[in-house]
Amino acid sequence: MKKCSKCGELKPLEDFYKMKGMKDGYRNDCKACNLAAKHDRYVQNPQREIARVKKWQQDNAERLNAYRREHRKLDTTKQRERASHLKRTFGLTLERYDQMVADQGGRCAVCGRQPEVGKTFHIDHDHETGVVRGLLCQPCNHALGLFQEDADVLRKAATYVAVHDPDEAYNLALGRRRVMELIAGR
Repeated sequence: MKKCSKCGELKPLEDFYKMKGMKDGYRNDCKACNLAAKHDRYVQNPQREIARVKKWQQDNAERLNAYRREHRKLDTTKQRERASHLKRTFGLTLERYDQMVADQGGRCAVCGRQPEVGKTFHIDHDHETGVVRGLLCQPCNHALGLFQEDADVLRKAATYVAVHDPDEAYNLALGRRRVMELIAGR
């Protein structure tokens, strides 16, 4: 435990940045106070802080490049962007997305198709509340959007397709023909 020199609170050592040269090996101000001071300095003079960071990057170019190379190896840019998009837009982590895919058996929640190779599912969500409902293939997601997620219109569309099913139309025509033959006495 250590007392912060700025806020005066007694905090565990994990709440302090390490610093060589200090008696106990930690800074005297806690992380929260240190970050608040950095923020205040930036607000007062952003150009000075930007110049300071750029100078550090130039003075430590090899260290910075090594860090960036290692970071790139660990995670591709595409994965980072996907993870960021899922979190920012839907509040989902990649792990949660993968769990949803597994829960749906790797298939679209509407038609049951698997996504094309290299493609991911679309996140179906309620546009009013933002609540995620499931994962859909692109055609199903677009269809719901085009029908404006209106359940009545979707039911009417399903009825329309069923009534105009080519097999059903053929059977109806055969039935009419038989009725006409019976009437004609054949």
